[in-house]
Amino acid sequence: MVSMKPNMAKGMVTSNTEIEAPRKTVMKKVDFADELMKAGGVYINKCVQCGRCTASCPSGKHTAYRTRMIIRRAMAGFRDEVLASDDIWLCTTCYTCYERCPRGIDVVKVIQTLRNMSIRVGGMLPAHRAVALNLYKTGHAVPLDPDNKEKRLKLGLPEIPPTVHSSSIALSEVHELLEQAGFLDILETALMKQIRVRPPEEGLFL
Repeated sequence: MVSMKPNMAKGMVTSNTEIEAPRKTVMKKVDFADELMKAGGVYINKCVQCGRCTASCPSGKHTAYRTRMIIRRAMAGFRDEVLASDDIWLCTTCYTCYERCPRGIDVVKVIQTLRNMSIRVGGMLPAHRAVALNLYKTGHAVPLDPDNKEKRLKLGLPEIPPTVHSSSIALSEVHELLEQAGFLDILETALMKQIRVRPPEEGLFL
């Protein structure tokens, strides 16, 4: 027999099953902090939301990047929203936040872990996809362009430097390393699948 409790807000009777449903949802959301811990080894639930990371962030002075907000959303379990957010790609990994965090949280490692997780579900930004493709095609993240070739010739240098650019053997070795690291599978996921940002609930993260 299901016990009944009065609903003070509506003056109605509510069953225990209806009361417990939100609790299960909350527990599911909080699991994201544990997932982050396993993936990156950083326990974000130590964060006290003091805001020192955001206040000292050089990137945050010129962009919409708010470190504290990202950590708060991750703690609250908004996995899809965090992994789909462009904000996690605005970090310059300067480590100022880590140096000033009173709880000793390696915030940069958290952001890097979020980026890795985001890529695996198709969250790579177009600019990063382009760099990844360059790396696979040429062995260089920034390949040699015609202007630089011309400048090299004017300086009396070979048009193509003695790097992976000029060695098919070296490029095949790069391909082998990327394949062994699973890079191609990740890149294929990023090219074939893109996640979209879903805004957080209004008023939760001011």
